[in-house]
Amino acid sequence: MNGVLRELVARGGGLVTRTAAERVVPEWILQRACGNGELVRVLPEVFVAAQLLGDSCPSEPTISRLDPALRCRAAYAWAEGRGALSHFTALHVWGLCRQPGDDLVHLTAPFGGGLRSRPGVRVHRRRDFTLEPPQVVVRHALAVTRIEQALVDSWPLLPPAERRAPMIKAVNDRLTTPARLATALRDTSTLPERATLRTLVTRLAEGCRSPLEIWGHERVFTAPGMPAFQRQKRISIGRRTMYLFLFAEQEQVNIELDGATTHGNPRQREIDLRRDALLATIGILVVRFAHRRLFHEPDEVRRETLAILATRR
Repeated sequence: MNGVLRELVARGGGLVTRTAAERVVPEWILQRACGNGELVRVLPEVFVAAQLLGDSCPSEPTISRLDPALRCRAAYAWAEGRGALSHFTALHVWGLCRQPGDDLVHLTAPFGGGLRSRPGVRVHRRRDFTLEPPQVVVRHALAVTRIEQALVDSWPLLPPAERRAPMIKAVNDRLTTPARLATALRDTSTLPERATLRTLVTRLAEGCRSPLEIWGHERVFTAPGMPAFQRQKRISIGRRTMYLFLFAEQEQVNIELDGATTHGNPRQREIDLRRDALLATIGILVVRFAHRRLFHEPDEVRRETLAILATRR
């Protein structure tokens, strides 16, 4: 490959556009690199170094043979500012889930923007969509739809077992809030399984921060006779701030739920014990229920909770 072109491809992380190449070398040099098998066209006007293509069946689009990160960059370069990465492609850029190795790259564009879907790339056209904040932000040098919209748009595309995790992680990492998610859901006119998503957003707004906590909220701690707990109660002790899952203020009791892997993680167990000891210094009793008991002994968990609260009054 021509030395100047090779350096340009290297600076682009293995990717180059025709426009960028022809600024520094004649068109025939780019054509020769493609003819020699050194560069491969993955989308119109977008080329990558041949060694970056993975194995695939012949029927797969060429872009699908790229690493997910490079695939996102290639689609973004092809869009040339006419669209933003969206749906779970945007979630990949946001760090909330990995772009599936054999799936489409998703872009959202305004009507009349000139982009059309191609093999390996799905273009969604949306009315009143603009390629400016707040609808679009730049992350890792790529324009992506805002996180709330990406989460809502991805909901029907992800496998049912994988739908809740990105949304829970986004809220836990403080990338968004349940209120912003509720607004994005309200502003999305058509969405399969909207009711299920609305329930999840409601549970997040109520303070649940994991699938286990959602289960506990729905199946155990809101049963008849249970008190009205404060969820995600903010407590500060010295310089440390903590959030209590279920806090009974009158009794000064905090209920916490231990996930299935907690007891197999000594470091996490030590962190929990130190946290519980710190809360004890201000009179708060921490009661922990394991994943197994919550699922298999919900009635017993409720009885124990009520008995503990009664002794603390």
